[in-house]
Amino acid sequence: MSFSGKVAVVTGSTSGIGHAIAEALAGEGARVVINSFSDTEADRAIADRLAKAHGVEARYIPADMSKPEQCRALVERTAAEFGSIDILVNNAGIQHVSPIEDFPTDKWDAIIAINLSSNFHTTAAVIPGMKAKGWGRIVNIASAHGLRASPNKSAYVAAKHGVVGLTKTAALELAGSGVTANAVCPGFVLTPLVETQIQDRMKEHEGMDREELVRDVILEKQPSKQFATVEQIAGSVMFLCSAAADQITGTTISVDGGWTAA
Repeated sequence: MSFSGKVAVVTGSTSGIGHAIAEALAGEGARVVINSFSDTEADRAIADRLAKAHGVEARYIPADMSKPEQCRALVERTAAEFGSIDILVNNAGIQHVSPIEDFPTDKWDAIIAINLSSNFHTTAAVIPGMKAKGWGRIVNIASAHGLRASPNKSAYVAAKHGVVGLTKTAALELAGSGVTANAVCPGFVLTPLVETQIQDRMKEHEGMDREELVRDVILEKQPSKQFATVEQIAGSVMFLCSAAADQITGTTISVDGGWTAA
């Protein structure tokens, strides 16, 4: 599964799932662009470490994925500096939990912008170059919540359902071009985002220890009662980017311990 010479952009890739995907792609020879909005020395150090560890070109390019112009600029700058983009992984995302009637408007707007609209803007910007080359991979990190709903997560569920719909539409528009579009739908993965949710839920369930809370509350809908790993999500992305997936487009791959089987 060599991606030697391929150029990959992974949004939201300085930690968690995004970082694992960037690491996996670099490990197979891809030239990788790391992204976040924070633009710190630590962010740039991540790209430097990937380059040294895997002997590939890796760069950090900051972009605030809540801003359409910065989403498109990320693609444009990468294409200008690397010559082309072969793989786009839309991973950036945030979360907020609240009943609909209490859901803060600014949180709704931010989640829709970062979790959904950014995918549209980067995809729109990357398509012309991929079509011109006759090859490309667009992989959107959706969620089990792109296929199922949960209470108190209206913005996240709406955004991730939108990501699945956007993925299918892109696949139909790109069919026969050599460019595929697919979505990976993780269940619960132990990332900094989920760790924050665990800490928040522990405040609501006094008397429960962490192990009980994870098993009976957090992973209630995940039949395996185990978190997926970031490496497993990265492996699914790698498969979708490989030649074995040339005829896989417009679909979702669930990595959710059986959550969406029911």
